[in-house]
Amino acid sequence: QVQLVESGGGLVQAGGSLRLSCKASGRAIGNYMMAWFRLVPGKDREVTAIIHRMSDSTYYSDFAKGRFTISRDNAKNTMYLQMNSLKPEDTAVYICAAGVTAYDYWGRGTQVTVSS
Repeated sequence: QVQLVESGGGLVQAGGSLRLSCKASGRAIGNYMMAWFRLVPGKDREVTAIIHRMSDSTYYSDFAKGRFTISRDNAKNTMYLQMNSLKPEDTAVYICAAGVTAYDYWGRGTQVTVSS
């Protein structure tokens, strides 16, 4: 079993930056694909960025390209999301997920609020 705990969310002004962390415990995540999703009230959960187990392959949703960077430190069992040039529409709960062939493990999320 893997437990995922997100941190780093908060309130930031438009144009600002935040760095989210997703700390895993219970099992080493080196062989897991990992991802950040976000959830906005009234909308479906949407993928933000994905990083594959060897960190040599990443994917970004269009809204994240050029502004967000996903990374991982397998030695620390932690994944990150650096978010720059934040916009009010980035306001959401950001949730991390991990799995081998599917996202079997989910965190509870961290709130990001961007003020205009």
